Amino acid sequence: MRILILGGSGFVGRAVAAAAVARGWDTTVFNRGRRDPVDGARVLLGDRLTPGGLTALADGTWDAVVDTWSADADAVGAAAGLLRGRAGHFSYVSSRSVYLFDESGATPPPVTEDAPLVAADDPGYAGDKLRGERAAEAFAGPLLLARAGLILGPHEDIGRLPWWLNRLHRGGPTPAPGPQDLPLQYIDARDLAEFLLDAAEAGHTGPFNLVSEPGHTTMGELLAVATEITGGHADLRWLPPEQILAAGAQPWTDLPVWLPPGPIHAFLHQGDVSRALAAGLRCRPVRETVTDTWAWLRSLPGAAPHRADRPPVGLDHEMETKLLA
Repeated sequence: MRILILGGSGFVGRAVAAAAVARGWDTTVFNRGRRDPVDGARVLLGDRLTPGGLTALADGTWDAVVDTWSADADAVGAAAGLLRGRAGHFSYVSSRSVYLFDESGATPPPVTEDAPLVAADDPGYAGDKLRGERAAEAFAGPLLLARAGLILGPHEDIGRLPWWLNRLHRGGPTPAPGPQDLPLQYIDARDLAEFLLDAAEAGHTGPFNLVSEPGHTTMGELLAVATEITGGHADLRWLPPEQILAAGAQPWTDLPVWLPPGPIHAFLHQGDVSRALAAGLRCRPVRETVTDTWAWLRSLPGAAPHRADRPPVGLDHEMETKLLA
């Protein structure tokens, strides 16, 4: 297979490129050249946000294309249109955020690929991803929409799991958001990558919810394993959701990965993945994701890379002190 990855040196795109090279595929990545490429991948340089930025893609044919773009949908449409007729399959890495959340507070049923979507003019991340999906239709060929949920694993550049691992390694009394049996649904970037490659080979099209099965792990298991892997220095102090919220700590940002039980948690962690499982999705155990992410962090000469378009995550000293008090 000859594959083109639009991105290919960051987080998800890097996982796709590494998996393709490991399979012996002829792998090309297109990006701005700001990070070291995957060994074995051919690099085409360009900035899709500048005039003439896609010139490097003017020629060539591929069996499959994977686009990981998450911002302005015009960039997705421009690339998809340029590659129309020159590739056999196109995958756009979207998000489960495109589904419409019921603001009434009702607990939603497991969200399937047929669930209602946000408005096309939604100004946030969800709208960007939905507009990206529609822009990808300019490819006018076999199109797969990879609606991923929470993505973890080595090379994560948002900082959720890396923050927890570094904090737990530092040790001492550590706020742990409960309940311990709170189920989590996520996907390792490498499992997402393998699914995308398999789906391209098989010619799968349409939307797929791409996360683990609901309850793949729990908050308790995640932090217990992470504490063990990082040296066993942390003393987890489990706190009830009510206490955390009363202190003003923000779910998902101050305490990465965590959402309190309720409708939003159900919306994000009880998605229906039966279609993806039937198409071959397989998810590795949480211990493997934690172990490999920690090994990657320890191999870095400095801090982990962080996306400029995402705010930092994790508790500051003042909020941590407040929670522990």
